[in-house]
Amino acid sequence: MRGILASSIGVTCAAALALPLAPPAAASAASAASVSSAGTPAPVADVATRTVGTAGARAGARAEVPGSTQSLPLRPLTRDRASGAVLGLTPRTVRTFSLLGVVWDDPSVDLHGRVQVRTRAASTGDWTDWQDVETHYTQHGADPDSSEAASGKARGATAPLWVGESDGVEVRVLPEPDAGEPEDVDPVGTGSDEGASGGEGAGEVSTLPAGMRLDLVDPGEAEPGESAEGAEGAEGAEGAEGAEPAEGAEVPRTGVMTAAAKAASAANSALVPLGATQIPSLTAEETREELVALRGTGLTEQQQTKPYIGPRPSIVTRRGWGADESLREKSFVYTSKVKAAFVHHTASGNSYSCSQAPSLIRGFYRYHTKSLGWRDIGYNFLVDKCGRIYEGRAGGVAKPVKGAHTMGFNSKTTGIAVIGSYGSKKPSSKAVKAVARLTAWKLGLHGMNPKKKTSLRSGGGNLYAKGKKVKMKVISGHRDGFNTSCPGGKLFKKLGSVRSKAAGYQGR
Repeated sequence: MRGILASSIGVTCAAALALPLAPPAAASAASAASVSSAGTPAPVADVATRTVGTAGARAGARAEVPGSTQSLPLRPLTRDRASGAVLGLTPRTVRTFSLLGVVWDDPSVDLHGRVQVRTRAASTGDWTDWQDVETHYTQHGADPDSSEAASGKARGATAPLWVGESDGVEVRVLPEPDAGEPEDVDPVGTGSDEGASGGEGAGEVSTLPAGMRLDLVDPGEAEPGESAEGAEGAEGAEGAEGAEPAEGAEVPRTGVMTAAAKAASAANSALVPLGATQIPSLTAEETREELVALRGTGLTEQQQTKPYIGPRPSIVTRRGWGADESLREKSFVYTSKVKAAFVHHTASGNSYSCSQAPSLIRGFYRYHTKSLGWRDIGYNFLVDKCGRIYEGRAGGVAKPVKGAHTMGFNSKTTGIAVIGSYGSKKPSSKAVKAVARLTAWKLGLHGMNPKKKTSLRSGGGNLYAKGKKVKMKVISGHRDGFNTSCPGGKLFKKLGSVRSKAAGYQGR
């Protein structure tokens, strides 16, 4: 085992970091069609990014640049005044997408109001009922004083909502009652009731963030191929709760790697061969041997013979879920160590199958990079409801990669997001167990006890001033570091169980 690890470690990351990014495909514009309230299609010019004109061309383009984003500016509404909506989009036909979110110019501005959408299923043509989009998402992101936050690219946004393959959309934004204009003032600033029969006017809504638009994300399709590792259950060789992928599940990407993909993959080269789609699970003994190999000779005799670390769980790599490495910044950013883990939910809804999880992650990744302007996906790891664990932000799963998940506390922490919304729905036992297994291993790499507290220094946020030292549980919920409902009340209540299970996995 030590010989295998030693040879793997010989593949260095330094050379990989110097590899150039593959140039992105040129963006193109396409027109979409809108649908009136009566259902009659009418042409409308909506600019989109990375689009192609036909389904056949789009399928052919995905091998080079998977996925696309359509950006549609929101406009003042008059026909929807009875509902309280003042901004949105009337029903319209668009190119196929599966995930959506509302984006605006200033990431420091909160949206005080509700965003509701309804979509049309591409397979049946049926429209859904109105759905709420989680609007409190600005608490995610880079720390205020970081280079990522100061890049000038970041934008404010709602949480992404997974809606499945759709080809029609309608949106309405309802400001909070106390945030509106006086009753004798036109709330959309048009000075008239133009378009009261169902049209859209021009002007700004003063109580809502500037530059609001709807982004529709097509996550693309994983390249066809076969993977010997892809069929392994989520809980790996130790035979716990993980189930094999359902029939029709997406197959991890294979084929020729770009230079950027090699750079991302090389960061995991001490754990698996370059280009692997999955990092396999290890037994407790194998994990201890791996820890000694990763840390070298800097361990005490006791740490070498019985370190407190959980068995390494199986982890799907970025290559495994189909990351387009040209979307992210080419360099990796690290923090000094990992003292705590923050647990999140993606607030993207629960209407997904586990076989669709790679698509959701590709959608989050594109939304975070192209729509929100982040350097990479914000989370370090993601977990689906079947208990499968996925690598998030690039840089190596065993390394202290700095994420953009808990504003103010991204340094010396790792961020784990359970895919779904857990305000009123309980997370699955498989997901909870997967978080426990992951934290037992990841925190164990840095000698942290899941049942204890640790001291973190705030980078600035709405609960703790910048520079303040805060005692935080080693496994915390997002709401512990920021005033937010994340990770949802039902998941937050499970963190006590996560801490005890993780400590047990570590042998404490």
